[in-house]
This record gives sequence, structure tokens and C-alpha cells, in this order.
Amino acid sequence: MFEWMAWTKPVAVFFTCIVLMLGVMTVWEIKQPTVARKGFLPIVTTRGDRLFIGLLSAAYVNLAFVAVSERMIEWFSLEKEPSIWFGFVASMALLVLVMRRG
Repeated sequence: MFEWMAWTKPVAVFFTCIVLMLGVMTVWEIKQPTVARKGFLPIVTTRGDRLFIGLLSAAYVNLAFVAVSERMIEWFSLEKEPSIWFGFVASMALLVLVMRRG
């Protein structure tokens, strides 16, 4: 069924985290309804809005890391391509920032 996609460990962890976040956010919303607020984002947002924006941002960070990781070998004189885990950690850090301060 999933033969068309390269299911590496980082990809599986990334999608597992997304599924877990959606489940936790659903339960959290049922137990404690959200209040709209304004953070550093230029719009008033709810938790769900910030999660959506954060997930989109995380996906873009991962894609950007994949796009430049081959170039990083030349830029930093590396012996091999950097681990995709760096992109994963950066994207999750951005997601946490948007959820807390956005």
C-alpha cells in the first residue's frame, strides 16, 4: 500500500508526531475550549489555527532542509550529507514557537 513512498525512520516519526498532535489537540479542545488571542502572528488565532500554521511551517522547514542538505556538503566541507534529524528538530522547534507565542 505504501510502496510508493520512502518510509524512512525520520519520515515515520514526523507523521507519527502529526497524528499524535492532532489527537492531543482534539482532546484538549473538548476538555478546555480555546480562546482567540493575538501573539506575534499578524492575526488573531486559536490553538487550532496556530497548529495549522505551525504544521505548514514545519513542513516547509523540512523541505528546505532537504533542498539545501546536498549543498551543505560543499558549504561546510562535510564528508557526507547532514542527518535529516536536524531538519526535524528545527521544524519541531518552530512548531513549538508558533504554538506558544504565535
